Amino acid sequence: MTALLRYQAALLARSQRWLAPLLLYAAVLAVGVRSGQPVLGSLGVAAAAVLPVTAWAVHLCAAQEPPAARTVASAAAGPRRVHLAALLTATGCATALAVVAGAGVLLISSPVTDDGARAVSRPSAALAGLLAVLCCVLLGAAVGALSTRPVPLNRGWSVAAAVLGSLLALVTTGSPARLAVTALVTGSRTGAVQPSVLPLLGAAALAAAAAFLVCRIAARRG
Repeated sequence: MTALLRYQAALLARSQRWLAPLLLYAAVLAVGVRSGQPVLGSLGVAAAAVLPVTAWAVHLCAAQEPPAARTVASAAAGPRRVHLAALLTATGCATALAVVAGAGVLLISSPVTDDGARAVSRPSAALAGLLAVLCCVLLGAAVGALSTRPVPLNRGWSVAAAVLGSLLALVTTGSPARLAVTALVTGSRTGAVQPSVLPLLGAAALAAAAAFLVCRIAARRG
């Protein structure tokens, strides 16, 4: 699996397709985060924005191999392992990006509530922000996995499914991503920091189920 992960990461790095989702994430943060803003609200923006970026990264990694190369890799390691490596590569890259961005947001933001009346602990904010970011990354990976190959959708419907899935993941009542982001936004108003442990577990379960399903489809389709 390590060799497959290196292979997928090298393909992604050489393709430079990662530049578009990176610029999208940077643009959202540039618009939604300002120096001196309340830290929890800013971390909420960073967490929410990484969900569609992760779904996009999964699309890139799942479809980046030429058909001949995919056939060779699948023959050597099995289509299930090859597809899983693509999913893990995209998820790992999105996680690294979000953690670095979150650290930057934490440094430039002010550890206070929205009204400036109460202080917010930076370590507590960092933990809550990290859990929210991981929750959104995992849910974005699930959305991306279910809206691209080997799921039988043409390219237009695949992109539409990823966009709609990302939106629903952020706004649907009970969604782990919505719960995690809402906890940060609420904490920014009240000063109560609530780490999103249960939403993270829910997002991890959904991501694992999505990965299992699409890897089974990949194995059946070869």
